[in-house]
Amino acid sequence: MTAAASFAIGGLEVGPGTRATIDLPISRLYNHTPVTMPVQVVQGTRPGARLFVCAALHGDEINGVEIIRRLLAAPELDGLGGTLVAIPIVNVFGFLAGSRYLPDRRDLNRSFPGSPNGSLAGRLAHVFLREILDRCSHGIDLHTGAIHRANHPQIRANLDDPETLRLACAFGVDVVINAGERDGSLRQQAAMRKVPVLVYEAGEALRFEPAAIAAGVQGVLGVMRALAMLPPNGARARPPIIARSSIWVRAAIGGILRTEVPLGSHVERGQRMGVIGDPFGDNEVVVLAKTAGQVIGCTHLPVVNAGDALFHIVDTTGTKAAAVELDAADIVAPDSQDAEEIRAFEAAEHSAMYD
Repeated sequence: MTAAASFAIGGLEVGPGTRATIDLPISRLYNHTPVTMPVQVVQGTRPGARLFVCAALHGDEINGVEIIRRLLAAPELDGLGGTLVAIPIVNVFGFLAGSRYLPDRRDLNRSFPGSPNGSLAGRLAHVFLREILDRCSHGIDLHTGAIHRANHPQIRANLDDPETLRLACAFGVDVVINAGERDGSLRQQAAMRKVPVLVYEAGEALRFEPAAIAAGVQGVLGVMRALAMLPPNGARARPPIIARSSIWVRAAIGGILRTEVPLGSHVERGQRMGVIGDPFGDNEVVVLAKTAGQVIGCTHLPVVNAGDALFHIVDTTGTKAAAVELDAADIVAPDSQDAEEIRAFEAAEHSAMYD
């Protein structure tokens, strides 16, 4: 049997059958404290796929941090082939602040490919591409819903690619979405490099949700078996629902929402999903499903304004769910004026770099 080679990262070599934690330098805090991106590499004794698993690209999405902790402690890794590269906290700054964003209010997952001399987000993105993505053959990016919003366990990926579809089904969750790619996202850069990447969405920001975490751990192990990094265990994942379009049901009025359908449930078009009313129980408006499908996202905040995203429904029609549509409830920036300023600044910065 051919022996595995060493894995090089951050100027270090991780030998076959060993594991090592590497701190990739990022920046310094105001008080001169160095900030690093911690990475643990588990190198198998035989050659195979090089899989990265990362979490907290958005600093408040912490379910993935616990998924990776449990993954690294899994006894199955004793039989590892290939290389597992685990990055539990990519956006270190956001994680420390309990924030989706970096200190400059940029969204890291809209900042790829970045540059070594750009914004803080751009520098962090550049380090990730150089040290992680460019050294790996496959990837899994762990996410949750935004603050006060929960996602039913789901995979988002380019299902038009046969290898990505195979791995998405091997993950073992019941909903797989053929999702478009966001400009500036990690997945877009991976697609440009022909590296299949799955995005696992489950749970809510700033919360550990046991069911979402357990499904995530088993899902990553399932993908590793599909890549022959781990021996098969004889279990077969149930065929998932392949979703190709989605829609958000929004609040018609402001008020207090009483939800009547649980996350993950199937609804029919026109089905009652909840009621919005005032604190006296007057002026109530019934919230109806706009389409038949499965509820893959919902708000957990009962106090809503007109236009707020309440329920996210997917179905099996269409060809590919738009990335903008999937993320329609996520906050782009703290306020619209800041968002416009950030977009204008980044456009000018990109032009100066590449034009």
